Amino acid sequence: MTAAGEVILIVANERSEAEVDLAALVESYGPLLFRVAHSVLRSRSEAEDVVQDAFVRVLQHRTKLPAVRDLRAWLVRIAWNLALDRKRRGRPEQLEPECAASLLAGSLPPDQALQETRRMALLVAEIDKLPRLERQVLLLSAMDELSGAEIAQVVEKSDSAVRALLFRARCRLRERMEQLERRQGGPR
Repeated sequence: MTAAGEVILIVANERSEAEVDLAALVESYGPLLFRVAHSVLRSRSEAEDVVQDAFVRVLQHRTKLPAVRDLRAWLVRIAWNLALDRKRRGRPEQLEPECAASLLAGSLPPDQALQETRRMALLVAEIDKLPRLERQVLLLSAMDELSGAEIAQVVEKSDSAVRALLFRARCRLRERMEQLERRQGGPR
């Protein structure tokens, strides 16, 4: 057994309450943090790395956990910021084919599924063109299913500002998609 394996065994055998709580946090919030990171990065492996990094941060700051008022919003904010940092470092953006396929209903015939995949790619491209804050609140709301109050905490805006941003983002996105459909001869 390697030295690292021995360390892992020692840590596993001497679990503290904080570490047990971390396991519960991973189980409870891991999928949400993955969706948060994936909505920004659109890469399964990158999102998984962000989730792992987020929980490493939690371990580093575990003494502060009792003081955190809204644990869910705090964790989302960590994952969100890590994903944005990773995105700024310059990974190419694209909607992974398996992501697009998983977003579509499995009962569609192949030709319709292909058209919907293309439409989904256009939608993602249009979301990326939204102003930064509008894009952020839209992704947090739609992809990550956060409440207005939770989004306000993540983006550090008031609830009313978040509602206004979300309204503008949805209107702008709807207009852009309608324009694209008109140019392409209607929905396909």
